[in-house]
Amino acid sequence: MRVRPFIRYLRAFAVGVALLPLCCMQAQEGKSSFDVLNLPVSSHINALGGNNISIVEEDITVMYHNPALMGQEMSMQMAANYMRYVAGINLGGVSYAQAARKHGTWALGLQFAGYGTMKQTDATGVITGSFSPKDILLSGLYAHDITSSLRGGIQAKLLYSSYESYTALAMFFDLGINYYHVEKELSLSLVVKNLGGQLKKYDTENIAMPWDIQLGFSKTLHNVPFRFSITAQHLTRWHLPFEKVNDAGELEVKDNFASNLFRHLVFGVDYIPSRNFYLAVGYDYKRKSDMTTAGRRILSGFTAGAGVRVKMFGIGVSMAQHHANGFTFMTNITADISQFLR
Repeated sequence: MRVRPFIRYLRAFAVGVALLPLCCMQAQEGKSSFDVLNLPVSSHINALGGNNISIVEEDITVMYHNPALMGQEMSMQMAANYMRYVAGINLGGVSYAQAARKHGTWALGLQFAGYGTMKQTDATGVITGSFSPKDILLSGLYAHDITSSLRGGIQAKLLYSSYESYTALAMFFDLGINYYHVEKELSLSLVVKNLGGQLKKYDTENIAMPWDIQLGFSKTLHNVPFRFSITAQHLTRWHLPFEKVNDAGELEVKDNFASNLFRHLVFGVDYIPSRNFYLAVGYDYKRKSDMTTAGRRILSGFTAGAGVRVKMFGIGVSMAQHHANGFTFMTNITADISQFLR
């Protein structure tokens, strides 16, 4: 087991993240919308802490997290994803990818988020009816092999939101790049997410867009079926303070270097004994600290999942706690149509 090279890569990544206070924007977090853009689509990535931009897999759903992870190995692959969120919220979608000439791949995806049925009342509280808020996200993706180890990708996202009598339309772009060394099984990624803005506003109020810069690192140990991943997110700002109850029962704000550093990081570990099976666990300290403030302690921040591939079909399942109100369960089903046509 070659541990020293892995430690060297890990140290380099840690140094890069530790230097973020010198280069990150000191912008205030502000009010943002379109949170559906930040929810996981891949059950595998959901199991790795909820965000990962660097695992190289023959799974079409990882492309939503980094368009540069899409390649010709996913050609003629279809996928359906479903997440049972809290409070009766359901999220689902379908995807398809196709090779384009020698070095390119394009894909289309449709995601839907339904927030259940809510009562509509007037100013006096009298129920006047009901409405069903929803988000619909249409994605178009393209990735290109720059070299045998370097790939770039772009994702264009058109989002339609309808909440009672308020509707909004927005356009976003993700730009990603991935470097993958086959022999060392080392993957490094950079993604700029959610660049864009509103084409039609809910009202006259300007809402901050949820754009982000993310870095990703994944490394498989030599002759050992374990892959370790670290994803650095929210890099457009360094300070991510949170409130914590101290020993005196009072709320105190945590905003020191260590807490800010780890609230930027998501950790994930894969056990991959074969290309047809995986077990995954993850940890998100930011989610852990947020859920602790909300009164959730035991499993908050931790995620887990598994996946199996049988012939042309693959299925993945995962569990996580994205919200203080309970756990979320997610599943993906993929089908390689090219094997069916052989």
